[in-house]
Amino acid sequence: MSELKARIVPLQFVETNERERGEYEEQMGKLREFYGSVADFLDTVPVGEEIPDCDAIVFPQLIGAAYHYTETLTKYNRPIVVITSQFGTVDMWDWELIAYMRSHGLNVFSPYNIELGKVVLRAIAAKTHLQGARFLMFQDDPGEGMQAYIFKRFYWWEQECTEQIEKAFGARMIYRSWKEVNARAESIDPDLALKEFESWNIPCEHISDEQKVLVSRLYLAIYETIQELGGVDGIGANCLNESMYCKTTPCLIWNMLFEKFGIIWCCEGDTLTLISTYVLYHSLKAPVMMTNIYPFLVGKAAIHHEKIDDFPKTEEPENHALGVHCGYAGFAPRPFCSRWKMVPKVLEIVNEKAYMIDCELPTGDMVLAKINPSFDRITVIPGEIEKYVGFPGTDARNASLLRYKKGEMVMEELPSHHQMIITGKQKAAILQIAKVFGWECQVIE
Repeated sequence: MSELKARIVPLQFVETNERERGEYEEQMGKLREFYGSVADFLDTVPVGEEIPDCDAIVFPQLIGAAYHYTETLTKYNRPIVVITSQFGTVDMWDWELIAYMRSHGLNVFSPYNIELGKVVLRAIAAKTHLQGARFLMFQDDPGEGMQAYIFKRFYWWEQECTEQIEKAFGARMIYRSWKEVNARAESIDPDLALKEFESWNIPCEHISDEQKVLVSRLYLAIYETIQELGGVDGIGANCLNESMYCKTTPCLIWNMLFEKFGIIWCCEGDTLTLISTYVLYHSLKAPVMMTNIYPFLVGKAAIHHEKIDDFPKTEEPENHALGVHCGYAGFAPRPFCSRWKMVPKVLEIVNEKAYMIDCELPTGDMVLAKINPSFDRITVIPGEIEKYVGFPGTDARNASLLRYKKGEMVMEELPSHHQMIITGKQKAAILQIAKVFGWECQVIE
């Protein structure tokens, strides 16, 4: 998938004088230089005239006449981005005008650095692209399977969840049989499949040729399905609970579809994670890992599931959690990781010939984030990946040790055990994304 770009209409006040018109043209040149990679700037329109179809409007210049056009700007019904300084940011002299426009109900963005401006424009583009985006999910009977006592509890299986996703974003969820695509994979020439695998240059540890053929056959079968549909924007499968239909696991397939085509992924058929990953990755362009979060405050319920004896010793254990998924720290594509390799499976519920990805995001600043099931709120938990810890012989061979603040509030407000770990200090950027989508942004820090 090509890079998403927002279609932006620049607005100019008819009241500008000759000097201001020259400054306007100069500023437009700077906008194209700073933001041309994330936005297509359409022709300038005088304020008050009809605007073409677009995703947002931008003011490269503000003058006092803006105080008299709030009704006109309201009728445009578009986000307004103010980038008025020669440095590609809002000019500090425009804060009063911006505050006035906001006081009249206008949705105004005033980025104070270029990267934040790019986040706003990418989020606007992602919101537009979601209207008509298609997400492919492979599953049959999602509630039943290898761990039905767990999986029957999840909201993402509900028809209501699918309907709310389609209503909230304008996207379409397409469902296909996990059993049938695995049967289709078995008819693919194993020599062709092995050749496909070898072209990927994947670091492997104790992985046989048979295992390589199994995964590349499934990749080719899934890719054929994508081609038949005419392309998709995101993909997933009920891979664990319906693992009885599959002799392998699809993690490497999600990586290759992302590397080759930019297709976003999710694990275990979690459509809420899929949508969250789509929005956050396309807006931030920052590394994202999907994982299960095990706060230390959960106690025995967490360590029992992962078959470990105890949590690591830490100061402030109430403000720590483990990130663990399918035996390792989580799943993220190869380009995001400081460590990434294909290793034998850990979980008992998958086939003996299955595998997992052992990968790590860089340590340091991160946020946990996910859209809530109400689809009008996103929960953001700033923190840090302190280090990685291992528990040999358990279902947590390699786990991220996560630290945050206000652990008791995290326990009260956490919307799901599935979380995205996003590297970097992303709170301010996610606040802007929430503003684009009209969400409440709940920050726990």
